[in-house]
Amino acid sequence: MKDKLPLLGGALLFFIALGSMSLFTVDQRQHAIVFQLGEIKEVISEPGLSFKWPLIQNVRYFDKRILTMDTPEPERFITSEKKNVLVDLFVKWRIVDPRTYYTAVNGDEARARTRLDQTVNAGLREEFGRRTVHDVVSGERDKIMDDMRVKADQDARKIGVQIVDVRLKRVELPLEVSESVYRRMDAERKRVANELRSEGAAEAEKIRADADRQREIIIAEAYREAQSTKGAGDAKAAAIYAQAFSQNPEFYSFYRSLEAYRQSFRNKSDVMVLEPNSEFFKYLKNPASRSGKN
Repeated sequence: MKDKLPLLGGALLFFIALGSMSLFTVDQRQHAIVFQLGEIKEVISEPGLSFKWPLIQNVRYFDKRILTMDTPEPERFITSEKKNVLVDLFVKWRIVDPRTYYTAVNGDEARARTRLDQTVNAGLREEFGRRTVHDVVSGERDKIMDDMRVKADQDARKIGVQIVDVRLKRVELPLEVSESVYRRMDAERKRVANELRSEGAAEAEKIRADADRQREIIIAEAYREAQSTKGAGDAKAAAIYAQAFSQNPEFYSFYRSLEAYRQSFRNKSDVMVLEPNSEFFKYLKNPASRSGKN
């Protein structure tokens, strides 16, 4: 019995090793393909413990998660205006048919990325070639991404891959084109500013002219009113003077002469050269006789 223990132990180890080679686990994040002598025998997408024949069958695993393909450098595309734009994008994709994926690209992720990059690049060139710079920058950017996702997915299905999303992270003009556009925009803004300044200056002149006209009208009306008031006052004063003169002409003449004397001899330095028999001195020569007549 003791002689058989090593044999039984060896057999047990053999069966344990055989069992470990026959069983394998599929993770929920993976697809598994079972090969038998180099040919695809089974595709397993559900997680759990599975069985394979040892030695004649082997298993390869493929990622079931969504993968990202990001462009290392911005790509240059040409719009319908024959202008270059730089586009930075990324693509979200995943393996949905492991059998087709293995058959098409031999399960090589690098080859799959190259195929997807070619598909997306060609599709974007077609989409950009039908649109202007404004459309690709802002106007129809969302539509380009949606159309590109649909077209790229149709081609990706041929290699067992689904395109989940295509996103344009950045769309901008090359440096040389940006400078040209900036200069053109600057010239356009200056032209608009000059037009606004000219319109403002013309409007200002119009306002000044209207204000000057209104000022002249107001001054003329005020002068007319003043002259009318002054004329009415002079007429009223003349009427009062005439009435007073008619009541006592001699006294009025005497009063006017006194006013004339007061105005003429206001300052000691005032000098008048008159003839002695001038009418100006009639009340100075004989005031009593003049007043006695009243």
